[in-house]
Amino acid sequence: MIPSGLMISAPASGTGKTTLMLGLLAAFRAQGIAVQPFKSGPDYIDPAFHTAASGRASFNIDTWSMESARIEGLVGNADGADLILAEGSMGLFDGVAIKGASGNGASADIAAHMGWPVVLVLDVSGAAQSVAATALGFKMMRPDVTLAGVVLNRVASPRHEALVRVGMEQAGVAVLGVLPRRSEMELPERHLGLVQAGEQENLDQILADAAAFVTEHVDLDAVRAAARGARDHVTEPMKIIPPGQRIALAQDNAFAFVYPHLLAGWRAAGAEVIPFSPLKNEAPDSNADSCWLPGGYPELHAGKLAAATTFRDGLRAFAETRHVHGECGGYMALGAGLVDKEGVRHEMAGLLGLETSFAKRKFHLGYRRATLNAAIPGADAGAQLRGHEFHYATILEEPDTPLAQITDSNGLTVPETGTYRRMDGGGQVSGTFFHLIAEGA
Repeated sequence: MIPSGLMISAPASGTGKTTLMLGLLAAFRAQGIAVQPFKSGPDYIDPAFHTAASGRASFNIDTWSMESARIEGLVGNADGADLILAEGSMGLFDGVAIKGASGNGASADIAAHMGWPVVLVLDVSGAAQSVAATALGFKMMRPDVTLAGVVLNRVASPRHEALVRVGMEQAGVAVLGVLPRRSEMELPERHLGLVQAGEQENLDQILADAAAFVTEHVDLDAVRAAARGARDHVTEPMKIIPPGQRIALAQDNAFAFVYPHLLAGWRAAGAEVIPFSPLKNEAPDSNADSCWLPGGYPELHAGKLAAATTFRDGLRAFAETRHVHGECGGYMALGAGLVDKEGVRHEMAGLLGLETSFAKRKFHLGYRRATLNAAIPGADAGAQLRGHEFHYATILEEPDTPLAQITDSNGLTVPETGTYRRMDGGGQVSGTFFHLIAEGA
């Protein structure tokens, strides 16, 4: 049985969604309630925090990149849980202009499709009764999206709370919680978002504090009672064609950006995933069929990667006879060199001619659709894939053969095609700034 659920969302980024989400997950877990977390939209960092807080693997669900059947299959991972909580991305109704696989990527699409009411987090600093107009607008924006209530964040005083509550009562909007201003609850960030869960030395304490904070200031019983959308059947998670039967997967703080649903889909298809750590100077397993280097933060560890000769030599030997693929940070690590933000160039694996720089940063963000010019592990030439791009790297040189034809969510051509190179021993090395989410036109 798939339990009922809620979408935790907000009018915009930076309002406190993640703080509330983690606090709810940890608080319910402390009560013995099994909560299945999800993340709406392309995000690698939040799901790791969800997993730490809930004790259950969190999965991304996204209507621009995924067909409805895939979304429902991923929701099937909630079988056996008592409650579903999904964290939205950006604002509730924020998405792209042109519809994708099953929607425009807005969290509201997921809420409507699954029947999950929305808990709206409102930053009420600098306003009082007027905040109710925002809540009322969100309540009325889409008839197929239900507003369960609001959690007021950054409330300055009891008087401030009373004034906001008056407005909410007039608008007919339930107040499910009131979070006072508390700067120490903010999670540390860097250029691609929150500092990764695996890098938080005091993560257990952060989660315990979030649980205590939310338990004190949110009506947990009312939140749980507001959940809807329970299903009387279980949809099996969809298998995904794996990059090989045995996949060597780079996994550490430099290469952590791989979607949980991909790993689960590969394993569901019978593949074995064999992690290794380039930062620990480990080479990919020589018995693997393919090697996959996910995105991450190679720019923060460029010196260490440049000195990891066992990793580099092992990767080069592996690539001579088998396929190696890198996404974003993994692509940069496969290149010839990486210039850090101080302007220092570090030698990378040299399997591709790519040169990248963070000394001249340029922000790249958005959904991407790719048509492959050549095969990559798990997808043939001509395959159409959906994903996204999110990085600050500047390409200085990209001399190898273009890997794909890539367009954005509006169908406009994107110049970052990725590249590939065939090796003398029959292997192939490929890479792209495109992060795979799902196959499909």
